[in-house]
Amino acid sequence: MRKWLPLIAVCLGTFLLLVDVTIVIVALPSIAGHLEAGPHDLAWVLDGYALALAALLLGAGALADRYGRRITYVAGLVVFALSSLVCALAPTTNALVAARVLQGVGGAAMFATTVAILNVTYQGPDRGVAFGVWGAVSGAATAAGPLAGGLLTEHFGWRWIFLVNLPVCVAAVWFTLRTVTESRAARAGRFDIPGTVTFTLAATAITYGLIRAVEDGWTSLTVLGPLAAGLAGIALFVLVEHRSSHPMLDLGLFRQAPFAGMIVAAFLCQAAAFAYLPYTTTWLQQVLGYGPVDAGLIGALPLSGAALLVGVFAGRHLQGVNPRIAIGGGLALIGAGAFAQTIVSDSAFALIPGLILVGLGSGVVMPVLSSAVLAEVPRERSGMAGGALNTFRQLGFAFGVAIYGTFFQQQKTYADGLSDATVLAGGFALVAAIIVVVAVRRRVGEPVKIG
Repeated sequence: MRKWLPLIAVCLGTFLLLVDVTIVIVALPSIAGHLEAGPHDLAWVLDGYALALAALLLGAGALADRYGRRITYVAGLVVFALSSLVCALAPTTNALVAARVLQGVGGAAMFATTVAILNVTYQGPDRGVAFGVWGAVSGAATAAGPLAGGLLTEHFGWRWIFLVNLPVCVAAVWFTLRTVTESRAARAGRFDIPGTVTFTLAATAITYGLIRAVEDGWTSLTVLGPLAAGLAGIALFVLVEHRSSHPMLDLGLFRQAPFAGMIVAAFLCQAAAFAYLPYTTTWLQQVLGYGPVDAGLIGALPLSGAALLVGVFAGRHLQGVNPRIAIGGGLALIGAGAFAQTIVSDSAFALIPGLILVGLGSGVVMPVLSSAVLAEVPRERSGMAGGALNTFRQLGFAFGVAIYGTFFQQQKTYADGLSDATVLAGGFALVAAIIVVVAVRRRVGEPVKIG
């Protein structure tokens, strides 16, 4: 049993940081009433966290490789706990938004190190089980946010969606300090400050532009300006990394078709499986009249429950299968589930079969994709690879939310917008499946050369 304690430590933090991406959705009306917040303020209560999380992941992974993954993870937990307390006590909307951004800083330090810690802690069959459990928790947490938020807000008040983080953080810190062995890159070199700064600024601009697109439209200067700045920042980042002797992200990894293909697949998977769920929850509450708890149960439980059930099995039994088959098949299930949700009616239960299919697919994809990406890089680059993977996952979520938001601005009814969004989600999943099938040839664990 003791050998699984590091996994418990990692899963506790992972669950918290991913739940907090969406947990505030159903609490926004209550927050608005207590803090007299307007729509713009409420948007940043949700988006400030996601912005910091996406922008800082890659830099946090590089820091972890250099200074230690365990200490980086623990520092992230401490920051996350303190900022959660500030969120719960926030007297104004501005204070809440600032605390949410700080939460994202802590979440980035945690998220960037989770897969790296698992990668260096577990070997052989245990590694498959560990990634299976972690993948199941990741998929379930992303979907379960609205449900957890609904239960806490309806029965205890919105401040409890943040207070509940504190004991979980304490438990995660205890488990980590007692059971996780420190690890770092053997030859880390100096820290890549230019690369970290350019990527963080570029990711911040791109994520901000995607967030603003939901409200302002794609032709607005508040969207085009940040997106253009972000793309320019990416170009500068590539130039900086090419010239660096110790790059934060080894761009040579992207010359390996399997690594590049799976990173793109992670981006599209997150958009396909989870990014429309905030709109589903809104439809259930504002159109069909469900309360926060019922909306969370219907919109989250089928997906998160299916992901949990299949995740452990996938991690344990699919690690020896060529990832193109496992990941491609899981993405096909996600696509089928998204397409099944296009039949939006007056009954919320019509969505459940599709949500279950998406959950089953996510439960397969998450653990196999994570272990397959890490198998493509030397172990000392685990933090770098984990940071890149999770950065693209978060950018994919922001991209999906922005793209799907366009449909709700254009359609006459909310149901039409949700139907069109799930059609596109299904398309994203199938494109990702094709990319994986074409790009990935080796089984997990086969030798790989890094250029």
